[in-house]
Amino acid sequence: MAMISTAGVCGDFGADRLSLVKRIREEVRRAAPAAADRELDRALAAIVRIPREEFVAPSDRAQAYADTPLPIGYDQTISDTYIVALTTAAARLPDHANVLDVGTGSGYQAAVLAELGAQVTSIEIVRPLADEARARLARLKYRQIDVRAGDGYAGAADRAPFDAIIVAAGAAAVPQPLLDQLKVGGRIVMPIGPSWASEQLLVLTKTDSNTFDRCSLGWTMYVPLTGQGARVPNASGLMDRKIRQCFGVSVAKPSFSRLKG
Repeated sequence: MAMISTAGVCGDFGADRLSLVKRIREEVRRAAPAAADRELDRALAAIVRIPREEFVAPSDRAQAYADTPLPIGYDQTISDTYIVALTTAAARLPDHANVLDVGTGSGYQAAVLAELGAQVTSIEIVRPLADEARARLARLKYRQIDVRAGDGYAGAADRAPFDAIIVAAGAAAVPQPLLDQLKVGGRIVMPIGPSWASEQLLVLTKTDSNTFDRCSLGWTMYVPLTGQGARVPNASGLMDRKIRQCFGVSVAKPSFSRLKG
């Protein structure tokens, strides 16, 4: 197990960040030891450098490193850091990755990706959230993140192809434009299911231009994708339970996943 460097971990919340990443690693190890791998260590090393307190409301700064969702306005919340670490690790980013982040929210997920050296295109359908995230990320000097207001269903064809696509909202199926914009060998991490109460956090690896290998990180509950990719209201049904588990067991935590970046 790699040690997390304390270099660059400073400020009033430095100790809280270190404690947070240690808790996440231990939780993942208990759930699925195979998931506590080099990619998780890379994600946690990025997370420990990011001042999460800057991504929440001033009134919630004291709770920035608690295991609970926090409101960011417009009926959205900042994603639980456990899920951010898990999805980032599952994306298996290469060096200098080109990444699409659908559902910017506060911009926290995009910041984690940027800390890993990725060039990030982040799309948010709620324009005020997009504007706030863009200003926040600029203030924190994340120059390699392009925040756009719009419907993430369409992706960003002008920035494709992508090494990885992370979607922080659930749908019945992966939007076709996102499948098309992924590189062969790239990964999409997205919650998929007929309803928010019956979805799995899937990892789809593109094996050729029309073929994808699928595995599941486990059952989860996310905010729904809105816009063109929205599910039919009140849809019912069961998710495919035959999809293999990425690590043999469920790693996702449903109680913490109904969130947005």
